[in-house]
Amino acid sequence: MAKSTARYICQSCGAVSPKWGGRCEACGAWNTITEEVQPAGQAKALASGRRITLVGLEGEAAPPPRMELGLTELDRVLGGGLVPASAILVGGDPGIGKSTLMLQAAASLARAGRRVVYISGEESVDQLRMRARRLGLSSAPVELASATGVQDIAATLSGAGRGKEQPVSLLVIDSIQTMAHEALDSAPGTVSQVRASALELIRLAKQEGFALVLVGHVTKDGALAGPRVMEHMVDAVLYFEGERGHQFRILRGVKNRFGATDEIGVFEMTEEGLGEVVNPSALFLAERRGNIAGSAVFAGLEGTRPVLMEIQALLSPNPGGSPRRSVVGWDSGRLGMLLAVLESRGGLRLAQQDVYLNVAGGLRITEPAADLAVAAAIASAAAGQPTDPSLAFFGEIGLSGEVRQVAQAEARLKEMAKLGFTSAAMPRRLGGGTRRPIAAPSGLGLIEIGHVSDLLGRFRDKPPGAAAMPTTDKTPEPEPALEDSE
Repeated sequence: MAKSTARYICQSCGAVSPKWGGRCEACGAWNTITEEVQPAGQAKALASGRRITLVGLEGEAAPPPRMELGLTELDRVLGGGLVPASAILVGGDPGIGKSTLMLQAAASLARAGRRVVYISGEESVDQLRMRARRLGLSSAPVELASATGVQDIAATLSGAGRGKEQPVSLLVIDSIQTMAHEALDSAPGTVSQVRASALELIRLAKQEGFALVLVGHVTKDGALAGPRVMEHMVDAVLYFEGERGHQFRILRGVKNRFGATDEIGVFEMTEEGLGEVVNPSALFLAERRGNIAGSAVFAGLEGTRPVLMEIQALLSPNPGGSPRRSVVGWDSGRLGMLLAVLESRGGLRLAQQDVYLNVAGGLRITEPAADLAVAAAIASAAAGQPTDPSLAFFGEIGLSGEVRQVAQAEARLKEMAKLGFTSAAMPRRLGGGTRRPIAAPSGLGLIEIGHVSDLLGRFRDKPPGAAAMPTTDKTPEPEPALEDSE
């Protein structure tokens, strides 16, 4: 009779070790290796298979059908709605609003006449009903259950809709870390349990044709808990971002086989649940004061959506010789590089200044197009002069101080014009070649900047409190930097 075998698996990366150790050799994590027993006879030899049909690249396929959830921001991140027989993984910090968003989406789809099943392994049915009453969703025909057994879920939903029963359109599992597979002896939440449970549920969704949403936890580093292979098994991965003390929530798509990646949806946490923010640019700039030095508006791009946000910089004298650099919402390493460029190429003295940088509104920026706006905010704080309140910035800055072109410039300019901005500071337009010249919307003037010295020079020779860069031109000439030549 075959015996069960024991394996030692890292709960952080899923690497298998022949024996226990305090540190995982694959990912370097400490105290993450646990023993898991593999049942006898689980590993079987490959049986004789059947021949598969090979086809060529030519052929046409209709776009996948969509089920709109009724939440515009969520549908936008998904690429237009849910695709039947697809699997979606939604991750986020505890208490960020994942369960609230999924319950609202389930209720909206159920009210549209679809059959929706919501299974929670963390909360009881009474707790789900209390949340539904608080959100005003009690009348929605959502089918609830509190269960953790994957086999029980599969037995309940297998064959649903083949008789007189309405087929299931959406299954929500909250959360995948609480699910358990009977074939494994390990505890729920381990790498083996998460992988096996997710595989079984995804297989069920593909077989029955309903959309599957798996809610997942994240680690302290912000990554989805469990094996990384789980992200490869699903069709879309969404991250729910935001601070608990902040009312804004950002739903970001990092993988989507049926839509654009890096798309975002913006929500606002209220007493009635998560409300959609249709125009996030106007909301992020609602509390901005245009007469304060150290502030600049950045015309960013999140997926296919242009978003305008405020970049705030504050400089504080520090004669001690160890200046502090603090960043919220941007890459601290890129800030250090940009400060070195401003000092070496533009002559801006920052060696004895503490630099504090903040992206207002709780949004996190990853694209290098924010370099020019950050540089403008720092230059404004150093000179004590506010930027023009009707001016927005975008452009990447290189190590030699040049301002480089960025993608989707026309979409950024259109968003500026829509919100009433009259000027745009951007990289110089390059003529010739196959690149189509950038056209500015009506009423929006362009300030073309080729080097950081052009930017810093515009803050010179202006009285304190006067707005810098109030006018537009086509090809500005390089001007002296802030530091006077000796």
